[in-house]
Amino acid sequence: MLSLKESLKILKETNALIEGHFILSSGLHSPKYVQCARLMSRPDQAVKICSSLASKIKQEFSDFDLILSPAMGGIIVGYELGRILNKETIFSERVNGEFKLRRDFQIRKGSKVLIVEDVITTGKSSLECSKLVLANKANIIGYACIINRSNGKSKIREKIVSQVDLNIPTYNENNLPKELLSIKAVKPGSRDL
Repeated sequence: MLSLKESLKILKETNALIEGHFILSSGLHSPKYVQCARLMSRPDQAVKICSSLASKIKQEFSDFDLILSPAMGGIIVGYELGRILNKETIFSERVNGEFKLRRDFQIRKGSKVLIVEDVITTGKSSLECSKLVLANKANIIGYACIINRSNGKSKIREKIVSQVDLNIPTYNENNLPKELLSIKAVKPGSRDL
């Protein structure tokens, strides 16, 4: 398994973890930004992170049937973990703002499901996936992600296995620290702000 130091080095080298002044999709400001799509665009580096995460998953969750990931951020991570762990992997996608199973994907009744994301912050997407699991009378065994930046603030109550736990501070626009005031704010990311 990779150490925290090794994992952070890979995340920084692939620009999956960058520093500056960012306006997040929540409207909060942050000195760091996480974009795992940048990591996943480098398969030679992503496989190192995902293999290490797969080892952690094996230690925590000895038996499960299915990986479910939310589109978009979780699809490639879920696929790579499914490949490594030899598990069926499906994804949910938004239809009129709500996660649905499409493409004839199914969650079998009674199956044990691991929900996989790239990053867990509030846990919103993961919790929306959990509704699909429960609606199909299946069982959530836990959650896994490359980066857990929830700092215990998500509403997820089951176990979260992550490659890296990050405590990244966020600030309201009217309460910015001096070091952020001197840097132009940018809005990265994939959601419309």
